[in-house]
Amino acid sequence: MTAHPVPAVDLHAHLGVRAVDELIAGEPGLARQRETDAAALGPVSLAENVRQIGSLGPRLTDVDLRLEAMDRAGTDIQAVSAVPLPHAWAGRELAERVTAVSNESVAVFCAKHPDRLLPIGSVALQHPDLAVRQLRDASTDLGMRGVQISTAAAPGVELDDSRLAEFWAAAEELGVAVLIHPWGCTLGPRLSAYYLFNTVGNPVETALALSRIAFSGLLERHPALRIWAAHGGGYLPTYLGRADHAWSVRPDAQTTAEPPSAQLRRIWVDSLVYSPQALRHLVEAIGPTQVTLGSDYPFDMGVENPVERLLAAGLDAATVTAVRGGNAQRLLGPLPGFPHTPAGGIR
Repeated sequence: MTAHPVPAVDLHAHLGVRAVDELIAGEPGLARQRETDAAALGPVSLAENVRQIGSLGPRLTDVDLRLEAMDRAGTDIQAVSAVPLPHAWAGRELAERVTAVSNESVAVFCAKHPDRLLPIGSVALQHPDLAVRQLRDASTDLGMRGVQISTAAAPGVELDDSRLAEFWAAAEELGVAVLIHPWGCTLGPRLSAYYLFNTVGNPVETALALSRIAFSGLLERHPALRIWAAHGGGYLPTYLGRADHAWSVRPDAQTTAEPPSAQLRRIWVDSLVYSPQALRHLVEAIGPTQVTLGSDYPFDMGVENPVERLLAAGLDAATVTAVRGGNAQRLLGPLPGFPHTPAGGIR
């Protein structure tokens, strides 16, 4: 562990859950998902993805390799969520089994080193009432600090859909963080070259999801709701001025008491924006209390040195401490190795 008074907390890392892979093997919905992804990826990127997953297998599942990578990176604590392959196609019975198996597997994996690994669960958001129960089970039975969802609940069901009202209310009531992580993009084959499925698709999907959350007033209705978004919140933080302008001049966009930029300052995002300049801008746009470390371990679109990159951004000492780990404690609650702090956590 580091000598820094605040542990370094990486909130963006993934676990391969083989038991889920076995459970869904041969399902027609999985085959359709793979066909959709293949069309959006294109043959070159699809082949590279297959090659990469084969090589990543041990790092996705081996706890010792994970801890060694954390030590090299100077990361003290890592929040671990399942690989974010969506299962929105799964019917109710299968969705219940998939979530149970995934959450149990993540919990067992993290229990091997509870001082360093924090379990993040999943919910079947395409079945909203089931997702509420899964959220409560993850929090109360498995001690999970958050749940990971995609950028939409299902095709045609966005995160601001009224059918998800009970889910968001339960997340606020329980104080459970909701981590939004994209998978590709609904732009489909338009992204089928150069790995645009990920490089453009993921941030587009996140920007869309967060925009719907901001303009819908979800955070005004649930002021204590804790939402976190991967990859620095996608493209939205870099162009908040356009959203605010629409809010100020368009009656159909002025749906909240405060502009979108104020709404977004209630959401946490990770530091995975690749350059010192981009990280400084992200902190300015979202606020120094809302950015956390994120590595996307162990994928190639992630980084192996999130702490080093934080230090390279030239931020002031208080902001470095906040992004390093203080903001993670505010988002997830008390964490191992942190000094005692008043309610609300380190600021």
